[in-house]
Amino acid sequence: MINENNVQIIENLYAAFAVGDMPTVLAGLDEKVVWNEAESNVYADGNPYVGPQAVLNGVFARIGADYAYFNLVKIELHEMYNNHVLATLRYQAKLKNNGATYDAQVAHFWTLKNGKAIAFQQYLDTKKVADAIAK
Repeated sequence: MINENNVQIIENLYAAFAVGDMPTVLAGLDEKVVWNEAESNVYADGNPYVGPQAVLNGVFARIGADYAYFNLVKIELHEMYNNHVLATLRYQAKLKNNGATYDAQVAHFWTLKNGKAIAFQQYLDTKKVADAIAK
């Protein structure tokens, strides 16, 4: 079963994130969303984050505190069966504490229901990120 609106929903979330519109991003998450950061990612310490407020506090607020900039680029969305959307993209980021930058390969696997994200799984080149943090 394919729901073509799912790609548009996720595209809208990325567009809102790009301009810092956190209320719109959070509104696109189900109240019981299960959010998992990639294993070995510094933000995976809270996995799974359950609910939009947990994602805001455990992931987005920490990114804002840690990074001078954190951009999602080269986003390609792939419609999948059973209300899933796969996003392939890159993170281009600069850390505040040491000025290190990186350009990391990423995939996000989204699950949707009734027009909202109910699950998120991040896959990330965590070594590249860890190397930047360690500089």
